[in-house]
Amino acid sequence: MTSSRLRQWLDLAPVRIAVVLICVVWTLPTVGMLISSFRSANDIRTTGWWTVLAHPFEVSQWTMANYTQVLTADGMANAFINSLIITIPATVIPITLAAFAAYAFAWMKFPGRDLLFAIVVGLLVVPLQMSLIPLLRLYTGLNLNGTFLGTWLAHTGFGLPLAIYLLYSYIAQLPRDLFESAAIDGASHFTTFVRLVLPLSVPAIASFAIFQFLWVWNDLLVSLVFLGTSEEVIIVTARLTAMVGSKGEAWHLLTAGAFITMLIPLTVFFALQRYFVSGLLAGSVKG
Repeated sequence: MTSSRLRQWLDLAPVRIAVVLICVVWTLPTVGMLISSFRSANDIRTTGWWTVLAHPFEVSQWTMANYTQVLTADGMANAFINSLIITIPATVIPITLAAFAAYAFAWMKFPGRDLLFAIVVGLLVVPLQMSLIPLLRLYTGLNLNGTFLGTWLAHTGFGLPLAIYLLYSYIAQLPRDLFESAAIDGASHFTTFVRLVLPLSVPAIASFAIFQFLWVWNDLLVSLVFLGTSEEVIIVTARLTAMVGSKGEAWHLLTAGAFITMLIPLTVFFALQRYFVSGLLAGSVKG
């Protein structure tokens, strides 16, 4: 190693050490939860998860009972299906509406555009909890309470302001020459949106799709309020909460349940990551 490379490595050493420490601290709770998910309830209550590291190959301290109990619980399969039924439309609907709205705010002129956009930005700071009771009363009057449709609309309304703001920030930065060329060729706003904006906005759309899917999949509060805990419509998070008990006496099951429920979000993340990268490259070339 030459002196210049050694000097460069030493200059970056503090940064690298800091990154390693941050990664260790960030992943340590997840490692502890993973280890705990393979331990018995009694061991979890009496000893810390780090105690297994003294004898990691001692088979007697490991068990699959937590995973077996979660996977074989009554209604768990139906809860997974219900979560997918809620999460997929609650991700697609707000992204579709937000993409159209973001394009209109960015590249269309109409009366009250600035005021409407200011209202959208203002809705970002409104706590979700403030709207639960008014929406629940409205849903009760319209017989939407306890239905998938009502939950889709609730998640759509809660996710739209952020989706519009994020997509607007991306779409507004697209080159103006593209839109001027499309207008010269006689393309309508709809054609411009479908042929130009959507392909170039794949990175932003994929990014928000990942976050929205995670938010809805991990949601408990909104589903409890608008769906309830009926066996026909119960979701994964509510089913796990019911398994743990009202006093948390079976909280050890959450360690296994957390990793089981991670499978689908991780699958979605890695699936959309490919489109995220390809869309980013396509946008850089076409732009």
